Amino acid sequence: MAAPVALIQGASRGLGLAFCKHILKNKSPAVVIATCRNPDGASELKALSAVHAGRVTLLGLDVDQEQDIRSVSEVVSQRFGRLDLLVNSSALLHPSGKGETSLRDVSAQGVISTLTTNTVGPLVMAKYFAPLLQKGGGGFGQQPEDKSKHHSGIIVNITAKVGSIGDNGLGGWYSYRMSKAALNMATRNLSIELGRGKSKVLCVSLHPGTVNTDLSRPYHKNVPKDKLFSTEHSVNCLMSIIDTLNISRTGKAYSWDGAELPW
Repeated sequence: MAAPVALIQGASRGLGLAFCKHILKNKSPAVVIATCRNPDGASELKALSAVHAGRVTLLGLDVDQEQDIRSVSEVVSQRFGRLDLLVNSSALLHPSGKGETSLRDVSAQGVISTLTTNTVGPLVMAKYFAPLLQKGGGGFGQQPEDKSKHHSGIIVNITAKVGSIGDNGLGGWYSYRMSKAALNMATRNLSIELGRGKSKVLCVSLHPGTVNTDLSRPYHKNVPKDKLFSTEHSVNCLMSIIDTLNISRTGKAYSWDGAELPW
């Protein structure tokens, strides 16, 4: 069988970069398509490409721009003809870098910008890459003995626990909470549409925990040390979930420890 193909959207830093490293280290001979806004400035991705010769393809993609997504999907189609895994990793807390604590902090442009990156981008990614995932070989996840329940590919949307309506008891962070709640709905919709027919694509939302990244750094002082994860630890946990996915688990949200999150 051909080597599995994974595309990591938002791969130049944080969780996206950690996903690339994990797959290259632990999923040989899988190949990684790493996308980010500025490939020329992605020094760590370039270093990975040098170490794992022939297994990394670095492409420029701004998830806010549909034309970028369309163009990259055409390149991937020409070079690979299929995908086995798509991880939508890019996220924006808020253009200001801080979540809104009250209504007085809300602005239309802030909400629109956050929704564009966190919700619209992953949905448009699914639109253009679903046909390639339907041609995948099911190289990630678990395949049951019943071939009618086999999947061809997997879409992973990185969500956040604060996007759970049922779990929200504190309020605040309007843009970010709304964007992740909407992303979860997109995941659910995608799981239904792409779960039909012979070429099934699994779709899940995964919560990585509180991770030591630029997005969460302003709030680290409120996080217990044992609950602040490195990107490597978080991705190890998330990949453990991905490795066990099958058609019975599609259309749901899971926390880093495998527990199902309420919508």
